[in-house]
Amino acid sequence: MTIASPIRHPNTGSRDVMTRRGWWLVVLNLLMPGSAQVLAGNRKLGRFGLITTFVLWILALAVLVTAIVKPMLVVEIFTQTLVLWLVQIALLLYAVLWVVLTLDTLRLVRLVKARPSARAGIAAFAVVLLVAVSGTAAYGAVVAGSARGALSGIFSAAAPQAPIDGRYNIMLLGGDAGPGRDGMRPDSMSVLSIDANTGEAVSIGVPRDLDPVPFSDGSPMKKIYPNGYGYNDTCDVDVCQLNSIYTEVELYKPKLYPDATKENSQPGIEAMRDALEGVTGLKIQYYVLIDMEGFSQLVDALGGVTIDVKEKLPIGGDAQGNGVTGWIYPGVQHMNGYTAQWYARSRESTSDYDRMARQRVLEDAILKQFTPLTVATKFQDIAKAGSQVVKTDIPQSMIGYFADLGMKTRSLQQHNLELVPPTVDPSDPNYTQIHSLVQKSIAPPATPKK
Repeated sequence: MTIASPIRHPNTGSRDVMTRRGWWLVVLNLLMPGSAQVLAGNRKLGRFGLITTFVLWILALAVLVTAIVKPMLVVEIFTQTLVLWLVQIALLLYAVLWVVLTLDTLRLVRLVKARPSARAGIAAFAVVLLVAVSGTAAYGAVVAGSARGALSGIFSAAAPQAPIDGRYNIMLLGGDAGPGRDGMRPDSMSVLSIDANTGEAVSIGVPRDLDPVPFSDGSPMKKIYPNGYGYNDTCDVDVCQLNSIYTEVELYKPKLYPDATKENSQPGIEAMRDALEGVTGLKIQYYVLIDMEGFSQLVDALGGVTIDVKEKLPIGGDAQGNGVTGWIYPGVQHMNGYTAQWYARSRESTSDYDRMARQRVLEDAILKQFTPLTVATKFQDIAKAGSQVVKTDIPQSMIGYFADLGMKTRSLQQHNLELVPPTVDPSDPNYTQIHSLVQKSIAPPATPKK
């Protein structure tokens, strides 16, 4: 007689034996899926279940150890489309396997042979575990699918670019369709220059009322506006401002940038890149566009943001202050998406330069909300909102690298250079001076040794 005999060949006439056997089988099915079949049923199915379970445990342990030792490697691996496909398929298959093993375990239990008072408990325990485990695996598959769709929708499939002079320069655009506007235009413009090794970052804020605006060498817009966009009030839209470049190219000159769409960009975005390269003197590798019209969804998905408000700001209203529906009062506030959107948008009673500063504060607050716990617990909402709000040409293959770099950046003090009065006169900008300011900000002179 083997130890498995009471389980594989039980005394079916003893309700006590069959009850204990029933509990043993459902517990074994939980602790080691497939073991119930090896001991009491189809050994081939059981061995398949055990091998699958062991492989799952080994992979989970490997991911856990890697996450502790080198967390950004996990991010890099699990943000790749192929890996997410494999994870989604594997989790779906495991969910199906668990359902099969659990139903087969219930068959092996032979509930009718157990004590009547224990039958409901054994069955309920098995069903609850079935829903919990298979449901978790199925949900994991859904999350993997959502992640794959969101990442593919936001990021580019292009090959990575190398840093230039040891830095990555990223154009940040805050697009705002806004009420009463024909289409979207970028209201917030800046260049984030990041040291590719240390993560040290400099944010260069560019006001929209720079006039004229030069374009980088080789830009098709430079051929049209050799003296700069807006020179002598020359442009093809009603207002010759920096952010009008986006609108003009999108509406009237999209053919200037025929490859923009296939490179996960837009003609207007590429024209803005050429303009900000001309303004800052930096070569910009990537852009990130955040659509403020859907921005509130992202903030709500993150659970809100905490902002220290410095002055009273109106919610709603036009440039004349008509239609104000509420106020944002000074003090530390935890804002929902709607309030945060107006904190960034509000113009009445403050200048464009004040608004630029508020948007920097809001960007920093949002970055602080992107904690691993927040992302893990609210991933579905964040992924859904992110795919509607964020657009970029950063390659998906570089997510892990930039996540690692971002962790370094968060631990350092970020420096800001605002190209606004009194440092810069937007109506008469001196670009030689501006380029010098930019270079000093990203490569400050070394402190003399004492």
